[in-house]
Amino acid sequence: MKEDIVKKNKIVFTKYEKARIIGARSLQISMGAPLLLDIDKNTFEKIKYSTLEIAKMEFDAGILPITIKRPLPGKVD
Repeated sequence: MKEDIVKKNKIVFTKYEKARIIGARSLQISMGAPLLLDIDKNTFEKIKYSTLEIAKMEFDAGILPITIKRPLPGKVD
């Protein structure tokens, strides 16, 4: 029962939205934005200090404060 509620409330992104979010966050990190995850030195070395990989990890953790605004369908006058 609880799992059903969590699945209903989970936001599903299209592959284009996901790419845009991860790309934007990667750019922010490369420009000096603070990291939202605590990453140890071994993990940094494993991902070769890639801002894209860090952004993917943050996205998968669900801690990015980036939202998507989707237009609602409406009448065309």
